[in-house]
Amino acid sequence: MKEEQLKRLETVFSKVDRDEELTRDEAIELLKIDNHSDVFYRLLAKANELTQKEYGNRGYVFAQIGLNSAPCPGNCKFCSMGCENFMVEEETEKSMEEVVSEAKKALSQKIDALFLMTTADYDLDKFLEISAKVKEVIPADVMLVANIGDFELETAKRLKETGFTGVYHIVRLNEGIDTALDPVKRIHTLDAVREVGMELIYCVEPIGPEHTYEQIVDEMLRAREYHVNIMACMKRVGVKGTPLYDKGEITDLELTKIAAVTRLVARPKKSMNVHEPKQMTLLAGVNQLYAEIGINPRDCAVETRNNRGFSVAEVKDMLHQMGYRTK
Repeated sequence: MKEEQLKRLETVFSKVDRDEELTRDEAIELLKIDNHSDVFYRLLAKANELTQKEYGNRGYVFAQIGLNSAPCPGNCKFCSMGCENFMVEEETEKSMEEVVSEAKKALSQKIDALFLMTTADYDLDKFLEISAKVKEVIPADVMLVANIGDFELETAKRLKETGFTGVYHIVRLNEGIDTALDPVKRIHTLDAVREVGMELIYCVEPIGPEHTYEQIVDEMLRAREYHVNIMACMKRVGVKGTPLYDKGEITDLELTKIAAVTRLVARPKKSMNVHEPKQMTLLAGVNQLYAEIGINPRDCAVETRNNRGFSVAEVKDMLHQMGYRTK
């Protein structure tokens, strides 16, 4: 059986070497690899080989500022800010001056992209006004990325006019079941981002033990369909008190395997990320990590950098330990 599996694996890897797309069935088979087998490490090595070949030793650091903590109508069952399970210590909202100040601090540490994140119902005009001020201090070589609720083509145009070069947007696993959001609207937003020519940053998330490999692969394939250059996968972090807390979390070992398969299937042209930062995953083709400021959906602290979040210096050190060069 092991010899047969290795033979099939080499056939799949030869397709990767020829820049041929892997099929859904091939991707699922890769995810079924035993995490404690020799084949598991062969998979990681192939993903890492691909990253070294296509990205060299370039590592990327992205920073995200959470602008507000408030009960969100998206009502995600895994999120600390769901309107029916708001678990954050208090409701907060950063002022324009605070956001610009935080942006300047992050930029002074030489990052590659700055993300501005809000709850799904945050006022768009206010967001664009703050974002325009942030754009004034952003160097030309740093991406400005929006992480907000669903929107139509007109809003995509306004985001681009404001100076955003990218948008983080996804169809989550069990979207519409574990969230109060419409998967169709999520897809319409992806289409709007693509239509105006902004960079789409995608992620397979939030991965829990109950999600099937078929579900996970389908989101890898969606990213490939949209020709995503910046890709990620993220494990669900259990926030005590939220409805999905008792379902538990996948292991870091499982996340590392998923990262490797995502790297081979989605074939992002610029970078591969995993979240939250895990040193182990850097053996699986990951070359980009996030630092976080303000709130994040996996934390109850209004300043996640004082709790779960990683600093720019910390993620840079993780990348440097693996031989990656950052700014």
